[in-house]
Amino acid sequence: MGRIQQLPASVVTKIAAGEVIERPASVVKELLENSIDAGATRIDIDLEQGGTELIRVVDDGHGIEPADLPLVFASHATSKLRDADDLFRIGTLGFRGEAMASIGGVAKVTLQSRATGRADGCELLCDGGTPSALRPWNGSCGTRVEVRHLFFNTPVRKKFLRTVSTELGHVVEKVTQLALANPSLHLVLRHNDRIVHEVPADANLADRVGLFFGREVRDALIDVAAGQGPVELTGFVADPACDRGNAKHQYLFVNGRCVRDRSLGHALQEAYRGLLMTGRYAVAFLFLRVPPDQVDVNVHPTKSEVRFRDSQALYHLVRAAVQRALRARNLVPRLQLPAAEAPTAVVEEFPPAGMFPLSAPPEPSERTIPAQLSVPGLAPPAMPHAAPSVPGIESAGLPQRAIQIHDAYLVIETPDGMLVVDQHALHERILYEQLRRRVRDGKLEVQRLLIPEPIELTMEQAAAILEAGPQLGELGLAVEDFGGGTVAVSSYPALLGRVSVTQIVQSVVDVLATKDRPPTRDQLFERLLATMACKAAVKAGDRLSPEEIDYLMRLRPTVEDSHHCPHGRPTSLVFSRQELDKQFKRG
Repeated sequence: MGRIQQLPASVVTKIAAGEVIERPASVVKELLENSIDAGATRIDIDLEQGGTELIRVVDDGHGIEPADLPLVFASHATSKLRDADDLFRIGTLGFRGEAMASIGGVAKVTLQSRATGRADGCELLCDGGTPSALRPWNGSCGTRVEVRHLFFNTPVRKKFLRTVSTELGHVVEKVTQLALANPSLHLVLRHNDRIVHEVPADANLADRVGLFFGREVRDALIDVAAGQGPVELTGFVADPACDRGNAKHQYLFVNGRCVRDRSLGHALQEAYRGLLMTGRYAVAFLFLRVPPDQVDVNVHPTKSEVRFRDSQALYHLVRAAVQRALRARNLVPRLQLPAAEAPTAVVEEFPPAGMFPLSAPPEPSERTIPAQLSVPGLAPPAMPHAAPSVPGIESAGLPQRAIQIHDAYLVIETPDGMLVVDQHALHERILYEQLRRRVRDGKLEVQRLLIPEPIELTMEQAAAILEAGPQLGELGLAVEDFGGGTVAVSSYPALLGRVSVTQIVQSVVDVLATKDRPPTRDQLFERLLATMACKAAVKAGDRLSPEEIDYLMRLRPTVEDSHHCPHGRPTSLVFSRQELDKQFKRG
């Protein structure tokens, strides 16, 4: 007997399902797309336990004819294609005929449908890939699908599912995408009999953005509209002040389908060049209408990627349209005036900063390094355990006084040349090690709020934060579920006293919103520490007083790794006397 054998149909179905159905959110996406293709104006989604136990989708579309029902759970059976040429003029969200077969192969499914104009409907069951005979059903026009016990026959797949809140967050993300793409669709999402989101049919795009992403994003929207021949671009981008730490708030829709496209994402970021800091991303909701024969949607198992016939033209269209929209708002980067340019009356209102006063207000033109760097009442820590970073500087006792250039770098002479220090990277490393040491020793100061502060997030973000609650609690950040996509913060590290609670939470969200596998506990802990230190550290552009510069340089030799910030960037560069002599061509 040969080694190559034809796989049984049941195995083929499970393999196909592995490509299409990854988690409950995949099921919801496929069922919603079928409902939209059926012309539904209202769709109700009910979930239990994040969709792992029950997913019910009910629509008022045109329904399925009784003669078509026996083929619903058959592989590659569809009403949306007739021949290969149709692949290049697809006008529907679904087209492969794989979704229902894949869902039926890994769950217990009940499908009930009544076609428009029919007096009654039919019911069909599918248990792990085995369909039943048709039975009469007397429901209203439209289709009702119940998916129970997802992955009941593939326990290995079920083990890869996350917590209920995380799976619910993924479902909400898919619902968000389809709600944004279909502004006349009435959507209701319930979880365990509680309404999570209800989007009325008369809610326009801006209203839907506000519903899912909060008032901050809604109020920052800027209209985008452009066209080039048969191609049309519409939607919104957000004010650069409403940026994010990752690209998850960049939504691109092509012919009503939410997709990822690296080229168009780059075009969007290029349009914001000069308006965003490095590592920050724009918020955008952009909709492209492209002739179906100019785009190939059959390039990815989940149809989340597309290929354009003329991607360069679309790149230039998106970049130019967004640039025009931003210029029309006359956006000017908000820079703080240096002390020499600040109004004299304002400068004189506050005394010069001393050695990190505990109660004095900050100078308007200078940022005071937080007093919480060391325990109040104690002198700056001595230098007991770290070797000098550059020979000759620290060994002579106090370092020579450094000077600040470009409000970003500290320059100091060394016996063998010159040392240039990145003030932000160094301060970030100092705070990171202090924070880590205090957490380890149980001596972290925590600021408790008399009234917990609610922070609006997306459901997916809220789920991620709540899942990481124990680790956040160890860092002094206490968060609780406040309902919907809102979390309530009741405490945070005192070290971050100069950072708003919203900024702290958003920074944590950026750490948790990883596209790859979720971080381990230790990885999450280290990333959160690094993020908190980064937020609390002085920034490039902050003018420091001579005393503050001296204090930073005193702390430099006390850290274990003074050469790198927690994110791996160098904190300093050494220019030797020999290199300087060589550049100036001195023998």
